[in-house]
Amino acid sequence: MNTKPPVIEVEQVNLFQNGHPVLEDVSLTVNEHEFHAIIGPNGGGKTTLLKVILGLIRPDSGTVRVMGGTPHAMRAHLGYVPQFRTFDFQFPISVEDMVVSGRLGHLDSPFRRLSHVDREAADEAMATMEITHLRDRPIHDISGGERQRAIIARALAGKPSVLLLDEPTVYVDSPTAERFYDILSRLRETMTIVLVTHDITALSPDVTHISCVNRRLFTHHDNQITEEMITGAYHCPVDLIAHGIPHRVIPDHDNRVFGGR
Repeated sequence: MNTKPPVIEVEQVNLFQNGHPVLEDVSLTVNEHEFHAIIGPNGGGKTTLLKVILGLIRPDSGTVRVMGGTPHAMRAHLGYVPQFRTFDFQFPISVEDMVVSGRLGHLDSPFRRLSHVDREAADEAMATMEITHLRDRPIHDISGGERQRAIIARALAGKPSVLLLDEPTVYVDSPTAERFYDILSRLRETMTIVLVTHDITALSPDVTHISCVNRRLFTHHDNQITEEMITGAYHCPVDLIAHGIPHRVIPDHDNRVFGGR
C-alpha cells in the first residue's frame, strides 16, 4: 500500500474562460512513479488541466497541490514539455544549447554563468534521450522525432521529480513513438510521468493509469480504456486503430473493456 502523499492532488477544480466552463469539478490524484495518461478530445481541457497543475493557470475554485506544496513553490521539481508547435526551430541554436537552456531556471542569478554541474546535467539528459551524437547540430537541421527528444532532454536537464508532457507524439511516426515510450518507461523508475494526448491508439502498454477529460474528468485506475470512459468524454462510439487492427469501443454486457496491451 502506498503511504506516501500524492505527487499531484487536484481537488474540485473549476475553471471558466469568457463565461464558459473549461473544467468542471475536476479531481485527480497522481502518486509517485505512476505513468499517468490524460486523454480526451481536442478542446476538452487536457492542456488547460496540465497548465493548472503547473501553476500557469489559476483555477476559479478548487485546490492544486504538487508534492505537498503549491505548484509555484514546487516549480523546480516540475519538468514541462509543451506542444511541439510552441517552439521556433528556425532559431539559430544547437541541440546542446537547446538542452542546456533547461538549466536556466535553476540559476540563482540571471548573471551567473552555467557551471560544470549544469553542463553535466545537460549531458546526462542528452544521453538519456539518445541524442548525444546530435549535440553540435543546429536544431533546425534534425528530424521531427530528434527535435522532440531534444525538447524532452531540455526538460530532463532540470532534474525534475515530475515530468509533464503535452501531446509529445503528434508529429512523429509510429516507430519513433514506440522508441519514445520505451524511454519514458525507463524514466518512470526515477520520476512520475503525466502525459496528455488526444490519440488513444498511441498509448503505451506501460501507462499505469488513464484519465479522460472533456470538461469533466473520468479516471480509471489501470491502463485499460473502458467504454464508459470513452462515452463520457467523447459522447459517441470511437473507432480505434491499434497496431493496424481497427477496433470499436462499444458496450458489451460481459466485458466492457478494451485492453491497452
